[in-house]
Amino acid sequence: MKERLERYKIFRVLASIYRIKAIRLIIPIAVIALVYWEGQRELKQINLNRTFHELRKLPISAVVDIFLFSLFSIAVMSLYDYMIGRHFRLKVKFWSTFRYAWIANTFNNIIGFAGLTGAGLRTLLYKKSGVSPILMASAVVFLSPIIITGLSILSWGILVGLFPTGGLLQEHRWLIIAVWGMALYLPLFILMQRSRLFAKWFNKGEGRTPWTTVGISLTASFLEWACAGVTFWLIANSVLHDISFREIIGMYAVSAIAGILSMAPGGIGAFDLTVLLGLEQLGVPAERAMAVLVLFRVFYYIIPWLIGLILSAIEIGTPQSKPPSDKDGVLMDLPLTWWQKIWRWPDQFRFLSDLGVWALGKLVLISGVILLLSAATPGLLYRLRLTEELLSMPIMRISHLLSVMIGFMLIILSRGISLRIRRAQIWTMVLLLAGAIFTFTKAFDFEEAIFLLIVAIMLWISRARFYRVAAPIEIRNMLIWYGVSAVIAFAYYWIGSHVHYGWFRHLPTAERMQWMLGPKPYAITALIGLAGAWVLLTMLLVLRPNRKVAVSATPEELNKLRSFLEQHEGNLLTHLLFTGDKSLYWAQENQVVIPYARARDKLVVLGDPIGPIQFVPEAIAEFIKMADEYAMSAVFYQATPAYLPLYHEQGYRFFKLGEEALVHLDEFTTSGKKNTDLRTVRNRFEREGYTFEMVDAPFSSELMEELHSISEGWLNGRREKGFSLGWFDPTYIQQAPVAILRNAASQVMAFATMAPGYDGGRTMSIDLMRYQTDSPNGLMDYLFVQLIEWSKANGYTIFNIGNAPLSSVGDNSNALREEKLANLVFQYGGHWYGFKGLRRYKEKFHPEWEPRFLAYPVWVSLPVLTVDLVRLVSRRVSK
Repeated sequence: MKERLERYKIFRVLASIYRIKAIRLIIPIAVIALVYWEGQRELKQINLNRTFHELRKLPISAVVDIFLFSLFSIAVMSLYDYMIGRHFRLKVKFWSTFRYAWIANTFNNIIGFAGLTGAGLRTLLYKKSGVSPILMASAVVFLSPIIITGLSILSWGILVGLFPTGGLLQEHRWLIIAVWGMALYLPLFILMQRSRLFAKWFNKGEGRTPWTTVGISLTASFLEWACAGVTFWLIANSVLHDISFREIIGMYAVSAIAGILSMAPGGIGAFDLTVLLGLEQLGVPAERAMAVLVLFRVFYYIIPWLIGLILSAIEIGTPQSKPPSDKDGVLMDLPLTWWQKIWRWPDQFRFLSDLGVWALGKLVLISGVILLLSAATPGLLYRLRLTEELLSMPIMRISHLLSVMIGFMLIILSRGISLRIRRAQIWTMVLLLAGAIFTFTKAFDFEEAIFLLIVAIMLWISRARFYRVAAPIEIRNMLIWYGVSAVIAFAYYWIGSHVHYGWFRHLPTAERMQWMLGPKPYAITALIGLAGAWVLLTMLLVLRPNRKVAVSATPEELNKLRSFLEQHEGNLLTHLLFTGDKSLYWAQENQVVIPYARARDKLVVLGDPIGPIQFVPEAIAEFIKMADEYAMSAVFYQATPAYLPLYHEQGYRFFKLGEEALVHLDEFTTSGKKNTDLRTVRNRFEREGYTFEMVDAPFSSELMEELHSISEGWLNGRREKGFSLGWFDPTYIQQAPVAILRNAASQVMAFATMAPGYDGGRTMSIDLMRYQTDSPNGLMDYLFVQLIEWSKANGYTIFNIGNAPLSSVGDNSNALREEKLANLVFQYGGHWYGFKGLRRYKEKFHPEWEPRFLAYPVWVSLPVLTVDLVRLVSRRVSK
């Protein structure tokens, strides 16, 4: 019962760490599923063929008007940033503020997560202009309650009848509660702004918010929501014609409230279904209502976000601006024209060469989707006629097929672009150019071709950012990509077979276009495109060069290591390198050796680098760069305190793993009252005829067989550990002396392999320690005493009796949350591993405890890293 309570306490702490994250993810998914379930009737009424027909009918002039006003609506949202800049006295330039606002708002519209996306991006972007994250956090907290006040004002307009909603509220009465709740937020907001509590917690403690600031806040929020509503009305009026402005604004406000309550990114699901219900009440056909929604998502969300992607790519590559007092900058001494001031030339080309690869990866992904949509949806009839006149039918058909294959491949390669892989960048540029040609020759779709060429040019300008040789590819991730590509292939087939059918029968030469009619052609092209994508994935898996990055050391390399250790000192873990399961990275022209092994996307270094200390900082930087070239993270396991400043200079974080028990031999003795137990054990076994001997290599085959038999009995079917622990391997055992305990009948009862410290004979460590299962109690105490006394007699000064995992971790009240959790495991984890018992056992030898740490990059998740390390140490080893 006590063990169950201990385990429950640990699991409760683990659950508290991840509960909030899980809830944030589960709620939107559950709401979207509920919306889909409730809206199945409305969704089944939608005819995609007619929906795309409505989209194609839209006049060019209307498209231009909608495009320009949607951009204006997004630009209005920058008023928030100008407002917090004025209120918090942020010294940020006008144009920089506008760029930051556009990026943060468009990403927040797409990704959402209750405003966390916009808040995080604002903190990152404003930091480039010298605004501290703490100050920006206060500004974001100040801004958060303001954003929905404009929607609250529109809610009052609905309640007083200014914006009628038709029969929407009468048909779905639960929406009335939502509208009233949003409307009551406005007086609550005003009271909160004028309260002392708000001033203390949210307003930097500078007193109540002035009425002028409250008025500006309400105005900025109202303009945002009003402009968004007008954008929606422009789209609805262009598609539906002569629709009531007031009713559309009222319906949009109700739908926006439903979207906010759903907590889904962009209100997706709840907003769309509410719009469908509202337009249905107005007698609008489902396919035309769907056309309104598609256009609104494209013009208000996707197009501004694409612009935000490009802006963010530029900002990511833009260096932090120098202070005005800096006279070293050449640009400050040059007279700039108005055009140069707008585009910051000549620095602009450098910014473009440093485009953020994350944004480029998303643009490549979108390019692939555009190619597939272009192939799956009908082209304009006059363009098809023109293409048919200029090109032959086989060329059009081949171009269509190749466009599908290239679309699939671009979607897969977008991941490689985000990882900065050089070969992915080259392949992607070739495919983008080919895709632009084929999408042009299949149906004269010059818009898609222009977009693909723009992305290709951006990749070429940013070619300096793609320096990685490869990236880790896990079988599990490959299976996910196989599944994703299969889903995309099915979506392409479904859209093409349901939307394309019937369009080409209007052509004068319809009999020649039979290959584009019906579901069969799209099933064939989907299968061919999917097969091409799977072939590419398989090539990436089989031919990936990062396999060579973690090849175990060869016998030649181990001999090189022995010669190296004759001239340079090792450490307490150096002897484990001769197990042969670790790779050796020779840095600084063979002046430093770094042993490591791969754990998924991490290169885990065992201990500290070996070599002269003056070369180690550059060696660490060199190793980190090498790992980054393969899209991996360098992690240092069992790092010692002396090297922590070197890892800190690389921006690493630390987690205490435990403590190493080091016995100072000049202070060790079995005499005295406090060592009575050790003296008693030694005397008892000596009276019983036990003998201790240290045997030097090479060992006879008979002795090795006897030691192997003891080891197998001690393991009792358990798997040997690896990486940071030695295991019974004949070649490895022959590398150092072995201590043996025999009973009075000369039978080997226990043995221990030794691990020299390679430090000029100062340190000796114990490695493997195995004993007969029927050994008497106290036998290992006797073996430890004999080993310590032997080491002392042979001139060693320190004897290492091993590590105590999680010892003294998280004891301080100000320790990290993860370390406090580790402390709970140390205190109550005896059911799985005797952490406290091991510490108490080694205490009887009165060692000095030296801490050991895990050094890891800030972007690496510690829980995930812990699982990877456990898997690495528990990896099956060859015997």
